[in-house]
Amino acid sequence: METPLNIIPIRKWFKQLSNKPVIISGPCSAETEKQLIETAKAINDIGKVQIFRAGIWKPRTRPVNFEGVGEKGLLWLKKAKEQTGLLTTVEVATPKHIEKCLKFGVDILWIGARTTSNPFSINELTQVLKGVDIPVMIKNPINPDINLWVGAIERFNKIGINKLAAIHRGFFPFELTSLRNIPKWEIPIELKRNFHNLSIICDPSHIAGKRKYINEISQKALDLDMDGLMIESHISPDKALTDSKQQITPKELKLMLDSLVIRTSNSDNFDFINSIEKYRDQIDSIDTQLIELLAQRMEIVKQIGVYKKNNDVTILQLSRWEKIINSRINFGLKLGLSEKLIKKIMQLIHKESIQKQNEIMNN
Repeated sequence: METPLNIIPIRKWFKQLSNKPVIISGPCSAETEKQLIETAKAINDIGKVQIFRAGIWKPRTRPVNFEGVGEKGLLWLKKAKEQTGLLTTVEVATPKHIEKCLKFGVDILWIGARTTSNPFSINELTQVLKGVDIPVMIKNPINPDINLWVGAIERFNKIGINKLAAIHRGFFPFELTSLRNIPKWEIPIELKRNFHNLSIICDPSHIAGKRKYINEISQKALDLDMDGLMIESHISPDKALTDSKQQITPKELKLMLDSLVIRTSNSDNFDFINSIEKYRDQIDSIDTQLIELLAQRMEIVKQIGVYKKNNDVTILQLSRWEKIINSRINFGLKLGLSEKLIKKIMQLIHKESIQKQNEIMNN
């Protein structure tokens, strides 16, 4: 995966965004002019929000649901910006959406999860933005496919958009969970590893689906060194026409932002640096030993594969595998490790072992 050389991090887009974390907030949907402007003013009074968000066009599963107020909402958003000084951002899904946003002076565009999932839609949006200098934030696709996310970023970058950021809003769960979307934190972390200059904003509202989880998810995102948060806030959330359960009042937003612990990714404290380097040296040594032991294990796996082939014995020995997984989990639990971790590690090792023995059987 190649890293674009010309991605500009969010802190350099506007002078208002120079401090970390960047906080984006506003209602899920613009519903009325009064609702939008009152919410914007209340959010601005907090003093920690730099960007005001509002849904103008809402991609709903069924047409009977509220699908947004459309273009007139952009006029309300423009008034809110004039009265507060907040930057503004809007979700766009069609070329016409982009044209309208540019007409009304929206500062930042964002691409929704459903749109990110469709490369054809992304291509259409990029064509409208050729030669336009405007920041674009891209939400992760609905399903946990990092390549779709990367592909959308690359398509915008390819046509000259270099003020790019990613929004982590979680992934659709196929099983019932307490959260609306599964965070799968390893995916945005991997995205950051491949695109070092790419800022990542977490959307706790869409991950949570319920107010009570937003604070916890926000703190987790900041502890993972994400660049900011996008949190839905509404002057009267219980009366909201969309996603009422995951929106909080500006007052609740202020209390939450005040409670968050903002940690730095590095420290100038000599004792801290000296101590953590020692721990990291220990981890490096242990990791090297783990890899060497895995290599030794795979050599034994190959020898077993040869014996199986020579004696016409099947690769999979179910009773042996059940014995391995149960004994390793029990041993891991005694050492204070989680069952989930041991099970996942052993499944990966077993999968690789099966593959190695399969290669032997077919040669």
